[in-house]
Amino acid sequence: MAYAAEPADDADRGPEQRALTADRHRTLHAAVRRLPGRCPRLLAALLSPEDLTYREIAGELGMSQGSLGPERSRCLGCLRRMLAAEVAAPAPRGRER
Repeated sequence: MAYAAEPADDADRGPEQRALTADRHRTLHAAVRRLPGRCPRLLAALLSPEDLTYREIAGELGMSQGSLGPERSRCLGCLRRMLAAEVAAPAPRGRER
């Protein structure tokens, strides 16, 4: 499944900013692909530029529409934990942990 592209209004941003944004998107999409179970497909459907409805996503994934919200929450929680573990915050005095 394809992910949404960068917004078209980035013409006023410099090449450095566009490169940083593209790198953040690559990092996020790589993390989404590493999620367990059907999380990668669910989040890819939610991020799709096709702007799918919950009904369409549920049909595509073969699950009930009512379970999309709770499943999305679990997937986002897993993604949040994964990214937090990969991006350690600097310790006091600028030292990294």
